[in-house]
Amino acid sequence: MVASGRLNQRVTLQSKAVTRDAIGTEVVSWSTVATLWAAVEPVRGREFISLRAAQSDITTRITIRYRTGVTSAMRVLHEGAEYNIREVINPRSGNESLELMCVAEAVAS
Repeated sequence: MVASGRLNQRVTLQSKAVTRDAIGTEVVSWSTVATLWAAVEPVRGREFISLRAAQSDITTRITIRYRTGVTSAMRVLHEGAEYNIREVINPRSGNESLELMCVAEAVAS
């Protein structure tokens, strides 16, 4: 079980919807699925090197309580940053928590 003290940061989980406008151009919009308590941690040390060796750009691990329907097509917002989910991991298949392996997207100012 995830210790509740570890999940001490608020994040927003969003899902993407793609529609087409009147001239057929794709329009991407994001809608909030839930606001959750999470642990947001940079991937460090040996783990980072291992991920880089696998041609990965994953830089952040976001741990949340288990919930169904979370996919790599979603994103997480945290303190003004956008994190695209690259992989959703259910540790030990225990349905207690999810580890979201993410990459931070640059936000235009």
